[in-house]
Amino acid sequence: MTAQARAVRLGPKSVAALLLVSVTGFFAFSWPLLADPQSGVSHAKDAPWLFAALLPLLLGVVLATISESGIGAKAIAMVGVLAAVGAALRPLGAGTAGLEPTFFLMIVAGRVLGPGFGYVLGSVTLFASALLTGGVGPWMPFQMMTMGWVAMGAGLLPGADRLRGRAEMGMLALYGAVASFAYGFVMNLYGWPIVGGLGSGISFVPGDPLHENLARYLAYCLATSMGWDLGRAAITVVLTLTLGPTILKALRRATRKAAFEVPVTFAEGSDSVEAPKTDTKPPEKP
Repeated sequence: MTAQARAVRLGPKSVAALLLVSVTGFFAFSWPLLADPQSGVSHAKDAPWLFAALLPLLLGVVLATISESGIGAKAIAMVGVLAAVGAALRPLGAGTAGLEPTFFLMIVAGRVLGPGFGYVLGSVTLFASALLTGGVGPWMPFQMMTMGWVAMGAGLLPGADRLRGRAEMGMLALYGAVASFAYGFVMNLYGWPIVGGLGSGISFVPGDPLHENLARYLAYCLATSMGWDLGRAAITVVLTLTLGPTILKALRRATRKAAFEVPVTFAEGSDSVEAPKTDTKPPEKP
């Protein structure tokens, strides 16, 4: 079986860029747990700064992968098409019991096209959907990062070049379920400190020991988002098992035809593009 083509391959520069953006996201989510009680904890205040940092980092991922793999326009065009489809799908389910079909598309695309492509795609899709639905707010950069992690994780799953059929669908369905719950668990870190002043047993208490706040956070997740996460996981698993084989086949075919890794050369003394030479010869005449 031939190796699967990827629109964006991970090289040292790409890995460094993804690590940088992921570390930035980790601290953006978790800093309220370690903040001083008098610091005036509010994600609404740090969101503009996070968004300002996230866009250059995403651009850095794209530029690093382009410089290492030699591709550009084709991969960026693929990102644009899939991001547009994902943004159009999101209003169909967002806000309705957590039913978000966009998750399915991000996972399948990340599986076919790799972790670097997946991270950029997930982030751009959430950005585009926020503009489309009027969902721009301090939560947007956090959603962009978390969806990027979801799609990137799908690209990091094993067996991308050899695993096919029911085994692959089962693995993607399981990953989709886990990622759906993980997305809700991580995104709750955005809203939980903001509602910390409610004074209930599951509220965030600035300055309390980390283990006590974590225990409250687990209770908060179970009480507030478990139903939404369950709906998201259910629709992702159903779509993966029913539409997954067809979408995977279509994306893989499109990736092969796009020939992301085929170098483009120019004939000497000519302005025309010369296609790579092959060993295929026309049949000889009898």
